[in-house]
Amino acid sequence: MKRNIFPQIDDITKKNFRLLLFALIIGLLAGLSGTIFRLTLEFVEHLRIRLFENAGDSGLMSWIWPLIFAIVGITVSLYLVRRFAPESAGSGVQEIEGALDDKRPVRWKRVIPIKFIASLFSLGSGLLLGREGPTIQLGANIGQMVKDLFKPADIKSNPLISAGAAAGLASAFNAPFAGIIFVIEEMHDHFRFNLFSVAAIMIGAGVSDFVVRAILDASPVIQMEIYPAPDVLSLWIFVILGLVFSFVGYFFNKLLLFSLDYFQFLTKSPVIFVGIITGLCIALIGILYPEMVGGGYTTINKVLDHSFSLKFLILLFIVRFFLTVFSYSTGVSGGIFIPMLTLGLILGMSFGTVMQEYFPDFISYPAIFAIAGMAAIFASTVGAPLTGLVLAIEMTSNFELILPLIITTVAATVGTALLGNKPIYATLLQRTLKESEAPAEQRSSS
Repeated sequence: MKRNIFPQIDDITKKNFRLLLFALIIGLLAGLSGTIFRLTLEFVEHLRIRLFENAGDSGLMSWIWPLIFAIVGITVSLYLVRRFAPESAGSGVQEIEGALDDKRPVRWKRVIPIKFIASLFSLGSGLLLGREGPTIQLGANIGQMVKDLFKPADIKSNPLISAGAAAGLASAFNAPFAGIIFVIEEMHDHFRFNLFSVAAIMIGAGVSDFVVRAILDASPVIQMEIYPAPDVLSLWIFVILGLVFSFVGYFFNKLLLFSLDYFQFLTKSPVIFVGIITGLCIALIGILYPEMVGGGYTTINKVLDHSFSLKFLILLFIVRFFLTVFSYSTGVSGGIFIPMLTLGLILGMSFGTVMQEYFPDFISYPAIFAIAGMAAIFASTVGAPLTGLVLAIEMTSNFELILPLIITTVAATVGTALLGNKPIYATLLQRTLKESEAPAEQRSSS
């Protein structure tokens, strides 16, 4: 009996340890690619900011260069996506979820270079898109690449792709725990859950984060004050904040889906036409109001520094709300995490400022509500309250705010569910699968 049992146990153990070794390799590669992406994007964005700031300082050309910069960036990104890898459009999270179910292909030889380059052009142009979508999809494709190169017959693609996705999110935000929770929570219907697959995503996220911190910086991506826990008697206010964001998440998801349908003509329009129209819009707004364009990190810093009045904060939220939806609807490559988190922070700060006027004894720091707003909007749109909570904490290092963030995200999740809102990535996956099946149905009907 022992001779029959122990060799089988040894084979299983070897397979699991090889899985963990591959997860380590994936984490290294995802962390390195994420680091290079962040460094290159910072250079491109710095160039764009300088062009926008200098518009009008030295004659007509100082106006023309920012317009050309935005138009070229959007045009090149859209051309690369349409011509070589349509699955690299948008954030790519829904593509990963489809791949985990073996319903979407993972063409890493195309997606890795196209996603990397196209995202640099789209994000650098000033569109309201984030780097986390590209790094998540890059990491997931790196996971499939490792699978194809090493060809482990006894290891499925699912845990390797999942480890890459977790590593990609960790590299974008210096948030390894959020990367782990994101896969377990948001991708729970697709991720094959067992002890070693969870260990694989933990290793992938941890190693990726280590690489980024070793090369770049170990500090949180949002530099802000560390706040004490609010008064227990004020926690009911966070319930109200969560309910407010349940409506925000509902309208954001509905508007995003409506926009994808309404602007569908853009996917059939010439690339240069979309580039010119979108580029002119983003460049002109960016020149006049630079905090209204871009992913949102500069805007976040200004909001936290109390640089804006309450009226401008509300205007900023409204404009960025619609521009975020419009940017995603163009079909270029880019994520929506940081634009959404920016919206949550702006509205949370506005809410905290108003509440401080009415309840000064309860509220000492309106910025606490800004952090809670980041978690709440993620919970109400993505349907992942744990991920939103962990992201807000890891990005700001405000660990003392766990309780109010729990209250806010629970209220936002329950409220948006009662409204009938569905998680955005699940809806986008259904949309993608329908679009991929449409040609086959048309051929069969004809």
